[in-house]
Amino acid sequence: MSDAGGLRLDGRTSIVTGAARGIGFACAAALAAAGADIALCDLDEAAAEAAAATLVRESGVRARGYALDVTQPAAVHAAVACIAGDFGGVDHLVNNAGVQFVAPIVAFPEPDWDRVRAVDLDAVFYMTKAVWEHVAAGGRGRIVNIASVHGLVASSFKSAYVASKHGVVGFTKATALEGAAAGITANAICPGAVYTELIAGQAKDLAASYGGGISDEEALRRGFLEKMPTGRFIDPAEVGALCAYLCSDLARSITGTAIPIDGGWSAQ
Repeated sequence: MSDAGGLRLDGRTSIVTGAARGIGFACAAALAAAGADIALCDLDEAAAEAAAATLVRESGVRARGYALDVTQPAAVHAAVACIAGDFGGVDHLVNNAGVQFVAPIVAFPEPDWDRVRAVDLDAVFYMTKAVWEHVAAGGRGRIVNIASVHGLVASSFKSAYVASKHGVVGFTKATALEGAAAGITANAICPGAVYTELIAGQAKDLAASYGGGISDEEALRRGFLEKMPTGRFIDPAEVGALCAYLCSDLARSITGTAIPIDGGWSAQ
């Protein structure tokens, strides 16, 4: 017997951070395709508004872009209150905004450690706290944190990112425990190498770092795919589809989990 209706999100509102492009936009698009209205939050307001217009055109849902620095608690609470007023409530939160900085521990600049932690971990707390009363009100709230395979395993030279993403996985578990009585589920998605503009733009620099004489494709393979047994990049839409499923009624018993979508990276 089919229960496809359990995958529909009509009449619900989703907030997605870092939503103008990449994984964030893929999550917003998947949620919109399932019928959810979308508040797209991003530092780049113009890009968020353009992305929202795309969702309105392609999925026919309500969507709006909002400028938001997720590292500022007061701004976060103000934005959530504004979104709840504009849409009549909030049902889902997707914490996607993130940054990276690569350096050995002994040379890692303290300001960059603080910046990575602030965006990748602290902001997850700020956003979760701000939406709590709203997602609890409907009795079926959903919080999806876009963590990383680096929330499960480590790599050299990414200490701030690894520490922050491990923190996100732990915070997700605590959120799930506290949210259960209110019908709130909380889960973390842990992607491996997802092909986005950010990764594609690194190809030429990577090729040069390997001494040149190799294609962009080979440079990306060496730089990102060697740890993934499948040997292929993950499409952002794969992450988006999982996000939409976790927000659905069919996923109501899935909570407190960290779900890899990493081509087997964390299985080794």
